[in-house]
Amino acid sequence: MWIAENWKDYEVIDTSGGEKLERWGDYMLVRPDPQVIWNTNKKHMGWKKWNARYQRSNKGGGEWDFRSLPEEWAINYKDLTFHLKPFSFKHTGLFPEQAANWDWFSELIRGADRPIKVLNLFAYTGGATVSAAKAGASVTHVDAAKGMVQWAKENAAASGLADAPIRWLVDDCGKFVDREIRRGNHYDGIIMDPPSYGRGPKGEIWKIEDCVYDLILRSVQLLSDKPLFFLINSYTTGLQPAVLSYMIHTAIDPLHEGVVEADEVGLPVSSNGLVLPCGASGRWTAKND
Repeated sequence: MWIAENWKDYEVIDTSGGEKLERWGDYMLVRPDPQVIWNTNKKHMGWKKWNARYQRSNKGGGEWDFRSLPEEWAINYKDLTFHLKPFSFKHTGLFPEQAANWDWFSELIRGADRPIKVLNLFAYTGGATVSAAKAGASVTHVDAAKGMVQWAKENAAASGLADAPIRWLVDDCGKFVDREIRRGNHYDGIIMDPPSYGRGPKGEIWKIEDCVYDLILRSVQLLSDKPLFFLINSYTTGLQPAVLSYMIHTAIDPLHEGVVEADEVGLPVSSNGLVLPCGASGRWTAKND
């Protein structure tokens, strides 16, 4: 498992009964997690003295219960700064487990010794974008939600990257890929973080099991003659690491020589030394010349 273990401003403190107790900077949050199917004693005082808790409803969805939490606050990861705010469906605007991938591709970018262009699809609030830009890449950031792109811009500015070579695009990722193919544009690294399910602006249905492989096949056409890496993340339990590995192998192997790895990503749980699984990632890295 690839573990995001270099956080100082974030930690999973404990997990039990379908929930996880987390520290986000100075604040403790309790949020549901479908992976937490065990029940253990909730000994940590945070289970009673949380700042905010997201509680699911029997009718579907859920809502936040706030005690003492600002509307917005920030945490740091190394030399990056991320703005956080609780919003619908339990999220805070950041997936901390992805730091394991940020470290991986940032090292590749820094070691490339040449200009690197990165395409970040389904780019959300820009964790991967600011990580790649901080490592020295020029980045094209694509997300269909205007509010998420604005949030990502704020994260970039807070991380000292307001003037970095980042293109911010509010667009449908699939349609953008198709246009880039027609334009003949290419990238040295591609990051893809697709949702499990979604709807496009015209009611188009995205279901990851049905749509993602075709998007991978189209996206790899955008890799440059000397690509550096390809990354795909999945939070869908049906897409196990082996499935991600197989998709990457069959899509990229005919075009470029490289090494494929796939594994779960996870976060250490500070109270017991265990690791909470948080989805899976598939990585392709070019073979060294």
